[in-house]
Amino acid sequence: MQIRVIGVPMDLGADRRGVDIGVSAIRYAGLHEKLRALGHSVKDIGNLHVPLPENQPAGDPHVKYLEPIIQVAEELAAAVSEALQAGDLPLVLGGDHSIALGSITGVSSFYGDIGVIWIDAHGDFNTPETTPSGNIHGMVLAALAGLGHERLVRLAGRVPKVNPQNIAIVGVRDLDPGERELLRANRIHVFTMTDIDRRGISAIMEEAIAVAGHNGRRIHLSLDLDALDPSEAPGVGTPVRGGLSYREAHLSMELLAACGQICSIDVVEVNPILDRENATASLAVGLVLSALGKTIL
Repeated sequence: MQIRVIGVPMDLGADRRGVDIGVSAIRYAGLHEKLRALGHSVKDIGNLHVPLPENQPAGDPHVKYLEPIIQVAEELAAAVSEALQAGDLPLVLGGDHSIALGSITGVSSFYGDIGVIWIDAHGDFNTPETTPSGNIHGMVLAALAGLGHERLVRLAGRVPKVNPQNIAIVGVRDLDPGERELLRANRIHVFTMTDIDRRGISAIMEEAIAVAGHNGRRIHLSLDLDALDPSEAPGVGTPVRGGLSYREAHLSMELLAACGQICSIDVVEVNPILDRENATASLAVGLVLSALGKTIL
């Protein structure tokens, strides 16, 4: 398989700085060499230009840095569509989770009806009316489902980018009150850490794949490293205790690889400033390899 790596050093969608250098940390952890050792071809187109927060006005406090985030999302959507047109699998490296607005818009523009598996400690399903922070990384999935600020929702003209019924969120353990109500009202399939504890990660992932990939639908994987427990992934943008274990995360990726429906991936929220010896970026590389076919035997 030809993998096209696209770096998006986005640090505008969240308050805590440092995830912009996560892109370099993931590459430094041996991404390209390990993908090639697995039998894939790799084409890295480098990083999209992302303005620094210091050089931008935050703007509306309910949707901070809206204009530059939209600009980057438009460029990323075009880059992802171009990769798919060439027959490549786009692997988008973040950056904060607001980059998924661009990556999923590009996939949706190319394939039409897609599913999304969103592996994250958070729902990212706020709107300007429900957000406690104004950070767009916490609104991006709602926007993709057609809810929220008009500029985010109408990016590239397709509304919604993803049918809410085709979304499965896995690993959630930290939701805002208004976000919780929106998830319920829109009947989003949410699999919390309590669900995983009760039923096991294998059953949860099989159901998530059935939701997102019904009738052979193509699936976009959006992997936020804060889905893992901070003991496994200390260097993340918004750590929350009680997350996925190392084996649960790898089994999730192995099941996704086995389904054969993954068409694109983004990996986000690696923060080297908070990391130890690049452990979180190395873990991110290992999980990507599992999602792209690496097994024990």
